Amino acid sequence: MQLAIIDAFAERAFQGNPAAVCLLEREEPATWMQSLASEMNLSETSFVRPVDDGSYEIRWFTPMTEVDLCGHATLATAHFLWTKGQIAGDTLRFQSRSGTLTCYRRNDFIVLDFPATTVAIQTAPPALLTSLGIQQAITTGKSRFDWLIEVAEETELRALQPDFTLLKQVATRGVIVTCRSHHAQFDFMSRFFAPAAGINEDPVTGSAHCCLGPFWGERLNKGEMRAFQASQRGGVIGIQLAGDRVQLSGRAVTVLCGQLQVSSDLS
Repeated sequence: MQLAIIDAFAERAFQGNPAAVCLLEREEPATWMQSLASEMNLSETSFVRPVDDGSYEIRWFTPMTEVDLCGHATLATAHFLWTKGQIAGDTLRFQSRSGTLTCYRRNDFIVLDFPATTVAIQTAPPALLTSLGIQQAITTGKSRFDWLIEVAEETELRALQPDFTLLKQVATRGVIVTCRSHHAQFDFMSRFFAPAAGINEDPVTGSAHCCLGPFWGERLNKGEMRAFQASQRGGVIGIQLAGDRVQLSGRAVTVLCGQLQVSSDLS
């Protein structure tokens, strides 16, 4: 089986968010896929295989668990399939636990058509703000997957040093912390923490922008935005709102390609 490491939402290598991509030759047990994801020890490993209707089945695993949606690993997988010549046209469909996901190739960008996720405004549990070291939040809310916390300034966002032991006890996949951007090239910024899923801080999180897009689109009165995830590696995400869908765009860079030397038969 072919195996690659690809930096997604990256302008060049060693930026953005690295994902492992495994091209399956057949359906494999989830336990084996989880073991490989743990071995890769990246925030996400995607497993992809062709299905009869011309689309591809895709599944995503953190080092600890399977997840319902992952943006950066989907972008990495689409980049892998196109650069390896697996797909002839400029449209690619994935079948996933979040339904059909369509990707488009536009020059050197890849566009992901994902379901939009709404944020229900509600009071955050005290342990959440305490674990983040946030004294006062402007807005707190919860999406299908994550808590969202809005803070006032970029300096506060960048300075966060969460208590991950405490944060892991909060019942949620992850926590998005976000603020308006005072930089002309970006509309908003964010960081993403998910210790309960085995990822203390995710470098760039596509699925988080499925709710960040509508959240900031309403506040900024914009349908098209450009965002920056302010992790140590950093990454840029283009956002286009389209009703109940969000189109996320970015580039990807292949860092490593190889062949997996073990299969589920030998595990």
